[in-house]
Amino acid sequence: MKHVIALDVGGTGMKAALVAEDGTLLHEARRATGRERGPDAVVETIQDFAAELLRTGEERFGRPASAAGVAVPGIVDAENGIAVYAANLGWRDVPLRELIGRRLGGIPVALGHDVRTGGLAEGRIGAGRGADRFLFVPLGTGIAGAIGIAGRIEAGAHGYAGEIGHIVVRPGGPACGCGQRGCLETLASASAVSRAWAAASGDPEADAAHCAKAVEAGDERAREVWLTAVGALADGLVTAITLLDPRTLIIGGGLAEAGETLFTPLRAAVEERVTFQRLPHIVPAALGDTAGCLGAGLLAWDLLATEVPA
Repeated sequence: MKHVIALDVGGTGMKAALVAEDGTLLHEARRATGRERGPDAVVETIQDFAAELLRTGEERFGRPASAAGVAVPGIVDAENGIAVYAANLGWRDVPLRELIGRRLGGIPVALGHDVRTGGLAEGRIGAGRGADRFLFVPLGTGIAGAIGIAGRIEAGAHGYAGEIGHIVVRPGGPACGCGQRGCLETLASASAVSRAWAAASGDPEADAAHCAKAVEAGDERAREVWLTAVGALADGLVTAITLLDPRTLIIGGGLAEAGETLFTPLRAAVEERVTFQRLPHIVPAALGDTAGCLGAGLLAWDLLATEVPA
């Protein structure tokens, strides 16, 4: 059976699959990234994992994978196949496409940015299916974005498109790792809500999920923390809506797991802020933590579709 390798590399773990042409997951596996062993060891682990998947495909389906798709965090030069920089993995300028391709016997390899790759999957086969324009925004440790146009993800001229988390929504606000103050992700990411609720509740172990439960239980302190984050998020999203005019706005990541505790006030806050703009459908992501892996599979199949036969 014709299949491809899909690999989603995260800061702590890697998810992988063998994917059929119709998107069926034929085999799934997970492995620790092992970042504590340093960047060179992480790169070696990725190559080992890819080689293991190649062997699994040969044993089960009688033929090697036709291509591989790999999604990685940080700054990615997808066109040249280089993992430029990832703070949480410690690497710089790693020619990952070349290294993995060589390890896999020369099959074609596509390299992609983790959030944009997850957005590709959500747009084509997840919550954005059928939308010609969408914006995928995962609310996790930080806030990123993937701009979907006609079934593909817009990376921008330099690969930085969609960095909605670094829109300044509160000038002079909390310091951000990017060097600015008041960035959206310092106020409305899951980690920002966790910090705010830990301070408000006096419990250093409290996190965003605890805050959501306290909101549902009627806790006024939690409601204040939650609505402060929702207001900042709505401001950032309206800026994005004004610039991009998406038909569907897909919200994922840890905060989205709160369901309507997030989506009901968020839809209302966005609606309050729009004037001439058309309100997009605001929906939860559908694919969960499999989005990156499924997207990596789509990258691999896209690569095969664009290859010119010899």
